[in-house]
Amino acid sequence: MGKYKEIINFIKLQYPKQDFIPLHAPVFNGNEKLYVLDTIDSTFVSSVGAYVDKFEIMMADLSKTQKAVAIVNGTSALQVALRLSGVQNGDEVLTQALTFIATINAIIYNGASPVFLDVDLDTMGLSPNAVQAFLEKYGELRDGVCYNKNTNKKIAACMPMHTFGFPVHLEELITICTKWNIPIVEDAAESIGSEYKGMPTGSFGKIGVFSFNGNKIVTSGGGGAIVTNDLELGAKAKHLTTTAKVPHPYEYVHDEIGYNFRMPNLNAALACAQIEQLESFIQNKRNLALDYSTFFETKGINFRTELPNTKANYWLMCLELENKKDRDLFLKETNNNKVMTRPIWQLIFKSPIYSSFQRDSQENAIFLEERIVNIPSSVR
Repeated sequence: MGKYKEIINFIKLQYPKQDFIPLHAPVFNGNEKLYVLDTIDSTFVSSVGAYVDKFEIMMADLSKTQKAVAIVNGTSALQVALRLSGVQNGDEVLTQALTFIATINAIIYNGASPVFLDVDLDTMGLSPNAVQAFLEKYGELRDGVCYNKNTNKKIAACMPMHTFGFPVHLEELITICTKWNIPIVEDAAESIGSEYKGMPTGSFGKIGVFSFNGNKIVTSGGGGAIVTNDLELGAKAKHLTTTAKVPHPYEYVHDEIGYNFRMPNLNAALACAQIEQLESFIQNKRNLALDYSTFFETKGINFRTELPNTKANYWLMCLELENKKDRDLFLKETNNNKVMTRPIWQLIFKSPIYSSFQRDSQENAIFLEERIVNIPSSVR
């Protein structure tokens, strides 16, 4: 097996009944079949139904926000969240290049441009220091609105992403963005159940967004959610994502350009059953993280753990290896031995279609890109 034989064997011990160990597989041990069959029996399998309503109530309760809206997927939820926060064609959004592509595509879908700022080494998420440095150099308030002096474009939002379920330094980021009148949209796609200073991620920004893709801790097969403490914004989110149709028993009247971004009742049924098990899922994963942490400490390898005053859901657990050469060897040996691992994302600006957007030095992001690998993290 090579250099990483002991690690491969230890990971296999965590999942002894599996020949191939995936990165993160869903677990269906609750009411999933019951709720899905109930939906089929009701005939309400599309975008209206009791489970959509139940899902929205559960998500508002889970995120400790006033309103939740079910969306067809996380990318669409981000797209609408940015529009609701005031992002328009020609604007800019401060965000991170070390992220899944959905974060950036949602900005582009609104006709806006990303500004790629560095991440913190400890959170792997958007760095308040990087945001502050950028704004001090390029930011300018004009009648209470923040503009980029370099491009003369409005900076309409800041969108941090809680990488792998590890919360960013929210308090510092909120302080900076408040000073510059920039609304925060939290990309909490990976951080359901994670907390920052006792409050759920997704509840700190003007709007928060979650994803329920097939590889998430809670899955609906495909799905997303918008959460907010602004009831007016929540109602607007529901209106826009249900084709902006004016309520009427039979007439079709649409008062603005909306989206058919509704989560089907069938998917919502699956999500409800999954949310019921979230607490046990996270505890199971936190136990796995403890086992991993203890093991990797004996190997002198940095297993990433939560920071003080935070609670991580440990969606995808990760190692920080010494350099890119070690990273590449680790990926090759593990995957060749049926233990699925993967590197952190390639920095978005390295893709030719995103290479022209403004960015800072990306020193920390480059360091992490060359060293971080995800290891199997499924509920055992």
